[in-house]
Amino acid sequence: MLEKREFYINGQWVQPSAANDCAVIDPSTEDPCTVISLGSQADTDAAVAAAKAALPGWMATPPSERIALVEKLIGIYNSRAEDLAQAMSTEMGAPIDLSRSSQVGAGTWHLNGFIEAAKNFQFERPLGDHAPNDRIIYEAVGVAALITPWNWPMNQITLKFGAAAIAGCTMVLKPSEQSPLNAMIFAEIVDEAGFPPGVFNLVNGDGTGVGTQLSSHPDVDMVSFTGSTRAGTAISKAAADTLKKVHLELGGKGANLVFDDADEKAVKRGVLHMMQNTGQSCNAPSRMLVQKGIYDRVVEEAAAVANKVEVGPASQEGRHIGPVVNELQWTKIQDLIQKGIDEGARLVAGGTGRPDGLNKGYYVKPTIFADVNNQMTIAREEIFGPVMTIIPFETEEEAVEIANDTPYGLTNYVQTQDGARANRLARVLRSGMVEMNGKSRSAGAPFGGMKQSGNGREGGVWGLEDFMEVKAVGGWTPET
Repeated sequence: MLEKREFYINGQWVQPSAANDCAVIDPSTEDPCTVISLGSQADTDAAVAAAKAALPGWMATPPSERIALVEKLIGIYNSRAEDLAQAMSTEMGAPIDLSRSSQVGAGTWHLNGFIEAAKNFQFERPLGDHAPNDRIIYEAVGVAALITPWNWPMNQITLKFGAAAIAGCTMVLKPSEQSPLNAMIFAEIVDEAGFPPGVFNLVNGDGTGVGTQLSSHPDVDMVSFTGSTRAGTAISKAAADTLKKVHLELGGKGANLVFDDADEKAVKRGVLHMMQNTGQSCNAPSRMLVQKGIYDRVVEEAAAVANKVEVGPASQEGRHIGPVVNELQWTKIQDLIQKGIDEGARLVAGGTGRPDGLNKGYYVKPTIFADVNNQMTIAREEIFGPVMTIIPFETEEEAVEIANDTPYGLTNYVQTQDGARANRLARVLRSGMVEMNGKSRSAGAPFGGMKQSGNGREGGVWGLEDFMEVKAVGGWTPET
């Protein structure tokens, strides 16, 4: 068992100020895989002080040099890809092939996307032809607290780090205490890339400790948080007294609208997308809305697809799904599956308990419920496991009403060959993202939601702008 107790503060690995040990559990085995220390107020203060001291110099560094350092970091990141993959597979349960391809690959994708966006970004620009002596300056927000989740660790760390670094912010990262090892490897990558001391700092901790300390800290100018809606609410309240900028990427309960003219792969695609990462994705298509003319066939097909999804240890190669992250999540998912049964939904695949042959580890059966109505608990709460509900509808208008009848608004999906219908739905579905017929968003597209799915956008130009303030200057003197 590897012990990792150090924090990365002001360009150095330092010992925590107090012994407050926390075991990290391998969800495939239920055994500890490492021990970390949770930070104290003194550790948080030290990291914030380092970031604050480094801010003037980093803001004054030309954007081209900040971009070049991120480019250098990508090369080191790629050389450490297997270390990152093994860490995430062990600590949060992503099957090793998924960890190598998607979990690690997401980081490279986002960092390259920020570089592409930044090279064309005007940090200083004219207001317009009507005001030749006015300038708009985009400058860093300041010290940014980055609080990231366990489910897609490198995806979220790089979405925040890449934008913040290029924008000129200095940072304190608090990764999830459930999956801290990949973040510590990332700190080693930042160090090797040669970022100035204090630009990036890492303190391990939990939400009620370091998370709250960062959110309420008077010298933190911005909090960028990804996680549950409940935690996002707590962070907003903690940040309110200092009026800092708060950027939230929160939960979801995405609807996947399957019309009677959907392509032949739509149902399988929807089920497998739901099961990816063991259902632990905020943008998972967890509610499949199906037009009544094809409803019975779709239910049968969805059940057949789910029954073929294999479950196994994260260390095992292959296209199976792994465990959920911990016992708390496993118990919550089991309770919600039972709630679905108790409220009268028809269980067509999966159910409670572990899959056959897996008596240890936080494994969940790939589960499908049919005959669900949108007022059932399983249709309203984010389950965050491999559980999908199927809800019938008759008309396009009814489908929209059901899809929008949720406190969340992250991602919705549409399956239809009618282009005009698809475009109509894109305009009326209340979510930050809409994906059509299996077409994912392209590089540089913003990720984010509305309603209780959060605010702000990550990725591309929008991600850069979220870490910047806009300054208007009148009477600008042309420089020669």
